[in-house]
Amino acid sequence: MNKSSRSVMTFKNGIHPVCHGKELSEAFPVQTAPLLERYTVTVAQNAGKSPQLVVNPGDKVKKYQLLARADGFVSANLHSPTSGEVRAIIDVPGPAGVPVKAVEIISDGLDEALPPLPSIDWKNADAKTLLDRIAECGIVGMGGASFPTHVKLSPPPEKQVDTLILNGAECEPFLTADHRLMLEDPESVLAGAAIMGKILGTDRIFIGIEVNKINAMSVLQEKAEPYGVKIVPLKVQYPQGSEKQLIDAITGRQVPSGGLPMDARCVVQNAGTASAVARAVIGGLPLIERIATVTGRVIKKPGNWKLRIGTPVIEAIRLAEGVTEEPGKLILGGPMMGISQTSFDVPVAKSTSGILLLSREQAVNYTSGNCIRCGRCVQGCPMRLLPCAIAAAVESYRFDLAQKQHVMDCLECGACAYVCPAKRPLVQHNRRAKAEIRRQMKK
Repeated sequence: MNKSSRSVMTFKNGIHPVCHGKELSEAFPVQTAPLLERYTVTVAQNAGKSPQLVVNPGDKVKKYQLLARADGFVSANLHSPTSGEVRAIIDVPGPAGVPVKAVEIISDGLDEALPPLPSIDWKNADAKTLLDRIAECGIVGMGGASFPTHVKLSPPPEKQVDTLILNGAECEPFLTADHRLMLEDPESVLAGAAIMGKILGTDRIFIGIEVNKINAMSVLQEKAEPYGVKIVPLKVQYPQGSEKQLIDAITGRQVPSGGLPMDARCVVQNAGTASAVARAVIGGLPLIERIATVTGRVIKKPGNWKLRIGTPVIEAIRLAEGVTEEPGKLILGGPMMGISQTSFDVPVAKSTSGILLLSREQAVNYTSGNCIRCGRCVQGCPMRLLPCAIAAAVESYRFDLAQKQHVMDCLECGACAYVCPAKRPLVQHNRRAKAEIRRQMKK
């Protein structure tokens, strides 16, 4: 059957996690966090090269003022979340578990902002003007990867991109930030999609949304026609929001092994990124805040909050009125691909889609067993790899065999480990293999 004739689209393989968790927060509208006395804005908030600081301790800053300037093409500007004084440049806990450099800003309580940049008539602007504005406002991918958006929208001339896809799937359990954004501010998402389509020179623009977000889908559908955007219903299946799986589900195209979406003539962006693009181009506003889900069964009042970058996680948890019991694990992001944290002082960044607290029961440690050759990891892998064979190669230190098994194509989505009855650390094996292969390639 031709994909275009299906009412609900999807990809081959994948899983459906039993622990849904979205019911905790999906019905709660986005709330704006109050102004804090202190923000710790991490400098490295983009994939690629970190920006260079342009402020020093003792400097007075205003909201939207530049804190760090992009250092090269694959880098992103960083702006102040409020007005006040730069107290110090300090080390704070980073999301990867190691200390990172941050700008400590003490608010003056005024929240005085620089005037917004002039609005751009994007329908009549050229691509360079739009790209320059996106770069100036420090927009990065807000689905988690943090890749500078102006770079992703600048494919090399030999790559003939004809399709733009927005990820509105939000397939990670517990997370509902994108759902609420699409439901409450659909026009910013649609306008951002149309602006990015204008940059890429394509009118093939799709937003893929899982059918468990039918209210957001309906709102977007009502407003989509003037923007030239098509809304595509997707099956509830993990990892439906992954770039390669979205491309497969919506276009039927396959990204080649080792390739990028542009090799399938596609560019994929997140719904939150599209909204940020619209605010930058039309509203003239740099990226200093984002919607994040603060959730978990131990959270007293789970919900969705508009948080400024530099907000310590502990402050976001206080907004949700704290916890009902001692949590077992703190995760930035969702339970499948999120990163466990060792400190509640880690700050919110542009890529922080969720703050998840698991109970001690949910976070219980387990003992890994031997592979029983059941094949569930193979059936679940969205990239159609052989996770069990890759793991065997890694355990034998045969990273060359893991490479031949295409381990570099692994999404690290965790589907294989989730369904493994032996509780094998399959994702960790794949990460180890990829790191070793990259190390060897550098020699």
